[in-house]
Amino acid sequence: MDKDDRIYVAGHRGLVGSALVRRLEQSGHKNLILRTSAELDLRDQVATCAFFESIRPEYVLIAAAKVGGIQANNIYPADFIYDNLIIETNIIHESWRVGVKKLLFLGSSCIYPRLAAQPIRESALLTGELEPTNEPYAIAKIAGIKLCQSYNRQYGTNFISVMPTNLYGRGDNFDLENSHVLPAMIRKFHDAKTSRAPFVMLWGTGSPRREFLYVDDMADACVFLMTRHDGSQIVNIGTGTDITIRELAETVGRVVGYEGDVVWDSSKLDGMPQKLLDVSLLHGMGWRHSVELEDGIRKTYAAFLG
Repeated sequence: MDKDDRIYVAGHRGLVGSALVRRLEQSGHKNLILRTSAELDLRDQVATCAFFESIRPEYVLIAAAKVGGIQANNIYPADFIYDNLIIETNIIHESWRVGVKKLLFLGSSCIYPRLAAQPIRESALLTGELEPTNEPYAIAKIAGIKLCQSYNRQYGTNFISVMPTNLYGRGDNFDLENSHVLPAMIRKFHDAKTSRAPFVMLWGTGSPRREFLYVDDMADACVFLMTRHDGSQIVNIGTGTDITIRELAETVGRVVGYEGDVVWDSSKLDGMPQKLLDVSLLHGMGWRHSVELEDGIRKTYAAFLG
């Protein structure tokens, strides 16, 4: 990607999209195409078609998606599968139609089977049953991967797909109703600290293992892959290390400065028992993360405080 190329970042206001914009701007890209959801509803096929016809971007990065944690996925499964399917379909099809040079589709590590061998290799895709708590979202993301691969196969496009692990960082969603585990913990521990609550109640048993990647590292990996990777082979993006949710809670509590107790509500769902990505393919290309977890949580908490 040259500095003056027209680059459309779909979903630029979200956690992932805003990090991509920061990374591209740091690299000197000055011709970024950005639209809010109020300016362009990507679920609207006619509006998306007209946008691509008018703007004709040369590169596209798809960070637009409906996302949320276990609770949101359980309550709104139809919204998660419908919104994500139609957004990615409209963008990928219009990118082919107007001749986009290269497209990056951001998937999710939840596309892999619930009981996949750990760490999870890219080849594990479609080899087993999905985690029920986020199956509609995962199916939509798998469809996006297959769309990219199918357009590559039939039309010779260069649409690549990447699978980031659990992301967090500046621009995160801290709403307890629909946020992911790490920002939700930051919010809960902070609220408990300020109210001097004697304990914090967290969902599940604390035993599942999760991998976390600072979102600016993810953005750096995406820009790296836009210049170093072509074709239909999906690529995992992560750190290659994981911790238990209980250990995560201890770290978040330490960063926030909360000194009360943690109570685990084991009646709530845990989700997948472990989700650690095999990142040997990405490491082999020469990319590694730079922000370690506790430092990243400190950065995220500072952003939360404003």
